[in-house]
Amino acid sequence: MTLEELTVKIKDVADKYADKFDIHRDDDWYMFKLQEELGELTQHFLMMTGRARAKGFTRDELRQSFKDEVADTFSQLILLAAHFEVDIEDAVESKWFQFLKD
Repeated sequence: MTLEELTVKIKDVADKYADKFDIHRDDDWYMFKLQEELGELTQHFLMMTGRARAKGFTRDELRQSFKDEVADTFSQLILLAAHFEVDIEDAVESKWFQFLKD
């Protein structure tokens, strides 16, 4: 799946969720939702690595919850970029891949 195809699917899921729960998404919402998901990712990382209480979850459950939070954080970043019309591929090309040029 290409990044463009992934973005379309992520936006579709987010649109359906927002409609179902009557969520108004403005500029702030996209940034704050990403921050929320990053906090959850950090929490699950700490649990998975033994630096926070596991709350009764098994090692496999902790690993899965970490993966789920990676997906949530990634998806929210994709939504933020789409909302602000940031072409992620172009941005990565100019910011990161410049260091590959000799």
